[in-house]
Amino acid sequence: MHHYFPFLLILISLASCTRKAEFDEPALAKVGSSVLTFSEAKANIPTYLFNQDSISAYEKYREEWIQNQILLQEAYRLRVHREPKVLDRLANIREDYIAKAAQEYIIAELGNELTVTDEEARSYYQENRDSFVLEERYVRFRHIRAATLEDAQDAREDLMRGIEWEIIANNFTINPDLAIRESERFWPESVALNDYQILNRYLQLIGLSEISAIEQIGDEYHFVQLLEERVAGDHPDLEWLIDQIKDWLILEKKRIAFNTYVKNLYLQAQANNEIETYAVQQ
Repeated sequence: MHHYFPFLLILISLASCTRKAEFDEPALAKVGSSVLTFSEAKANIPTYLFNQDSISAYEKYREEWIQNQILLQEAYRLRVHREPKVLDRLANIREDYIAKAAQEYIIAELGNELTVTDEEARSYYQENRDSFVLEERYVRFRHIRAATLEDAQDAREDLMRGIEWEIIANNFTINPDLAIRESERFWPESVALNDYQILNRYLQLIGLSEISAIEQIGDEYHFVQLLEERVAGDHPDLEWLIDQIKDWLILEKKRIAFNTYVKNLYLQAQANNEIETYAVQQ
């Protein structure tokens, strides 16, 4: 059985107060005075497991939580939480957690004053351009979703005649704004229209400017036209990456600022004669 609860969680629970039976939201389980709510369970279930089967994930988590609570009760009965080794371990866990919380707090405070300009992001991209390559083919395309076969046929004919795309989208597509917006960006081939597998296959097969056959999917009629492609190994446009690069640079600035902050604390403690070191014994 996959275990969500490591033994460390048991140690932490021994040092904390248990949740009492007074609660305002639906409960998933109750053992003695401890209550497991749906929100607490969901917060601790890995997202990929929850997305696969939420009911099964809740049930498995509940079973392990119940077993854990029963073990905790037994630990209290045996007075395990009073053992010197357990107390020492809990003290270490508490101090480690506080230090980590302090780090996150300091970084957040320092980050409020940090910014990265578009120019900085562009410079970083140019200096490291060889590090940015596409791992798969990217495509830009037009996707027509029409309510009727007649609309889809008319849209296809207008595309072949060279009518402006915005006019076609507004005249024949179910959601014109979305169709126009999505046609302006590149998509990884593996995820392009992956809700419509037959259209994804067309994008892998048709050539530039070619238009696929019309396909009925449910009550709608679809086809695609391939506009541009970027093959694996090409360099992506900066516009695809600029927000991501700015995030990376902010993280780097935070790291540098935090290291400087800690170094200053160290130097201050050293100046105040608060630090003593001793020879390492064999």
